[in-house]
This record gives sequence, structure tokens and C-alpha cells, in this order.
Amino acid sequence: MEPGAEPGPELGAVLEAVEGRGGGGAEAVERVLAWYNEENRATFRFDPADEDKRKKLCEGILNILEKDTKTSCQVACLEALRILSRDKKVLVPVTTKRNMQILMKLAKLDTVEDPLETVSEFPVIVEALKCLCNIIFNSSVAQKLSLELNLAAMLCNLLQKCKDRQLADDIKCFDLRLLFLLSLLHTDIRAQLRQELQGVQVLTQALECSLSVRWTEEYKAAEDRDKPPLSLQETDCAIEALKALFNVTLDSWNVHSKNESHQFRYMAAILRHCLLTTGPTEEKTEELHSNAINLLSNVPVSCLDVLINPSSQEETDIKYNGMNMGAIQILLDFMEKRIDKGSSYREGLTPVLSLLTECCRTHRNIRKFIKAQVLPPLRDVSNRPEVGTTVRNKLVRLMTHVDLGVKQIAAEFLFVLCKERVDSLLKYTGYGNAAGLLAARGLLAGGRGDHWYSDDEDTDTEEYKSAKPNINLITGHLEEPMPNPMDEMTEEQKEYEAMKLVNMFDKLSRDELIKPMGVRPDGTMAPLEEAVSQYHTSKQESSDSD
Repeated sequence: MEPGAEPGPELGAVLEAVEGRGGGGAEAVERVLAWYNEENRATFRFDPADEDKRKKLCEGILNILEKDTKTSCQVACLEALRILSRDKKVLVPVTTKRNMQILMKLAKLDTVEDPLETVSEFPVIVEALKCLCNIIFNSSVAQKLSLELNLAAMLCNLLQKCKDRQLADDIKCFDLRLLFLLSLLHTDIRAQLRQELQGVQVLTQALECSLSVRWTEEYKAAEDRDKPPLSLQETDCAIEALKALFNVTLDSWNVHSKNESHQFRYMAAILRHCLLTTGPTEEKTEELHSNAINLLSNVPVSCLDVLINPSSQEETDIKYNGMNMGAIQILLDFMEKRIDKGSSYREGLTPVLSLLTECCRTHRNIRKFIKAQVLPPLRDVSNRPEVGTTVRNKLVRLMTHVDLGVKQIAAEFLFVLCKERVDSLLKYTGYGNAAGLLAARGLLAGGRGDHWYSDDEDTDTEEYKSAKPNINLITGHLEEPMPNPMDEMTEEQKEYEAMKLVNMFDKLSRDELIKPMGVRPDGTMAPLEEAVSQYHTSKQESSDSD
């Protein structure tokens, strides 16, 4: 309340007005609710002592909304209900079939054929959708009622009506947010959207519309470098569509039909355009790209080739082997930005690293383009692989991160860039950094992974070839020769130190503080006795066969 302003009515007086006990009719209700809304616009925590009054206020508001009141009063009522619905404890009287139907009617969700009404009623539709968002998010009862009332189908229908209405962007945004919440909170609704309501197509069209995609050929959108950034409203609509699509396309790795393959290629082409689009601010652009990357992770990897469409002559974007690599460069830059943030790697970094890993595993041109930037030919090997500011240095540091998931995906990404060849990985990372991945994959004895890659070989630089004999295989960098401390020892001193070391290991082993391990013939770790036994068995079988 501004200095000098008259104090507004108490909650009890607001309740009296809403219940019709204060006199003054709809104008009085609208006036006191306008005050209540202004005072509580930023309120998210409520006084527990007033809980019963707020419940009655919700009931009174819904009774008013059920009647045919003027638009401005409806808006004031819905704004108040939206504020009150932030409190889970007051939703018991709200979450009934009758009350949900009142809100759905105000949101124009109960009309199948009728077009959207005049612009003056748009605020009522928007506020009703906002109320439904809060109520469904905070109430499991409302989530179940949504399925019973077929809310998802009605939202898809409303979304179709908004498609060609420029003034309906707010309606579209909260319609999409509601579809996202329903698909997030109720798996049955997710299945209904995917199987019965053609949710993937409907949401993909909404995303395409929000981004104003213009097609030049199949799976290729026009790139207009002079196009202004998306507005805040367009960006928010696109983000909500991306989030809803992510939920609906979960478990979509198995594409069986030609039509499904076309749908995912079409989606991937829109997502490529999305990556090349900017929002009104750097933060919004990052949020837009983050959600696009999450959705790309659900797209079957065979459909991701549309990310690198053939490059035409007039395009000045990044090219490789005649392919436009602009979207892949965005993904690389996004990955490095997330590494530089230094926190929330599990949520922020692993999706883009997983996506890049799968792209590199399946698409040769993408792998070769990324390797040229992440693992360029080695020249200077004077520093450890994890020391420095290059992308390689940053990724190698992640190979020993405390978070197991982050460590694994960073190592897997570099391993795939090396075509899953152990010798190539060790060259770029050192044995110490790669040991975790090699032990997990059973490759401590060398070799390569299970996937097949093209036969083009890496060429070492002259600098690397000359330094290679002196590179420490464990640390992965060039070390100055260290003086041998045993050079100046007598034979007796050497024998004494050796026995001392043996006794120390023996004591640690007997006390079970350490357990000597060895590498089996298949490259996996095992207790030393077992590993030695398997080597002898393997050697004997080899001799017998000869």
C-alpha cells in the first residue's frame, strides 16, 4: 500500500462482500477483490490462522463465477482465485467436478465448434487457464478429475483455435503450460495425448507457429539472419510447447512406421531452427535452447541427420564436408557454457553431452566436425590433459568428477570421439583419467569398444611423434626425466628397500586394508590370484590348440 493511501478492507470484510452480506452488489465485490488482488499479488505464503476464511472465499468466488456476471468482475474473481490457489490447503472445496467445470467453461474449453469470442473476453479465458494451472499443479484430486473430464482433449481443441489468431498468444501459452503440467503429473494423460489425441502433431504445429518457421524444402527451414529475436511471449509459448512435447515423446526411441519417422524428422528440423533462433534476452535464449536440447534427446538418433542439412551457396554459416553445421556449433557452445558454469552438471550438462555422444556415434560428419574442435591433433604435450582452458581440458577434468553420472558421460563422449579406441583415448586423456571408463567397459588391457566406425585413421603431428617416447602414459603429458634414486645405492641397500616394500604390502594385504588386483585376459579387474590363474589357463589352452 502506498504512503498516504487508505487502508483496505480486512479478509473478513472481503469474504462478507463476496458472500453478499456487505451489500453493494457486483460493483462492491469487484472493488474489494481488486484491492485484495493488488495487496497479495506477490504473496505465496499465507497465514494459517485465516485458512478457513480463505476456503470460504474460494467457495464464494466460484459461486459468483457460476452466474453470468460482467467481464471485469469475472477477471477480478479469477485473479483472486489464482492467488488463493497457490495454497494447497485451501483447494479442498475447489477441487470438485462442478467447480472444475465452471473454470473450464470460462476458459472456453467446453465449446467444441464455437470460435473464440471477442477480444474483450480473452482476459477471462487467460485467467481461468492460469487458475487451472495452479489447481492442477497443487491438487492430485484435480489431476484425476482432469482425466475424467477429458481436459487434455479440450485443451488440444482450444490450441487448434488459437493457431491463426495473433491476439490469442496468451491463451495459447497457458493452454500449452496446462498440457505440460497434465503430461508431467499424470502418465495416463501422457498416453492419451500420444495415442488418441495426436498430441505430437498438435504440439509440434504449435511450436512451429510460435517460431514462425518458413520452409524452403522438406525438413529445411529458411534461415533469415536479419530476422529480429523472438518476443518474450513467442519465446514463452515455444518453451511451453517444448516442455509438453518432451513429456509426450518420452520412450520414443523405437520408431517403427514411416509416418512416425517423418514426424520425428519434421520435429528435428523445427528444433534445428529453434537452436538457430534467439530470444529477447540471453537468459531466455539459453532456456529456449536448453528445452530444445532436452527434446532432441527424445528424437530417435536415426532422425537427427536433418540437423546437418546440405549447405547451399548463399549460406555463410559454419560448413563441413558440404554440410551446414550451424546447429551443431550451437550445441558445442552450449555445452562449453554449461561446463563453465561449474554447477548443476547433472541437470544442465548431461543432456547436451548425451545428445552429442549419440550424434557422434551415429553420424560420421558430426563426429569428425566435433572432433576437429574438441580433440584437435596434439602438438603441445608439456601440460597434463586436465590442465588448461580448452574444451578438451575441461572435459578431461570432468572424467574424475565426484558425480558418477557426469564422469561417465564426459568419458563416454571423448571415447566416442576417439572411435572407441583405447590407444587413441589414452593419447588425449592419459591412463589415470581414463581408468574409470576402461575398468567399467572391461578395456583395461586395451582394444576398442563394441561399435563400428569408419576406417579413417588419425594422423599424429610431428611434434607429438617426437615427444611420444617421453610422455608419461599415466598423466598423459611430457615429463623431464627424473633422477633414479637407486643409482647411488649399493646392492644391499636396494635389497633392504625392496624387502621393506614387500613387508609393507604384505601387512596391508593381511589386514585387508588393500586387496591386490590384476587384469583378466578379457580386460576386467579381478583379485590377483584369480587373474594370474586365468592367464595360466588361457596360456595352456593356447599351447594345446597349437
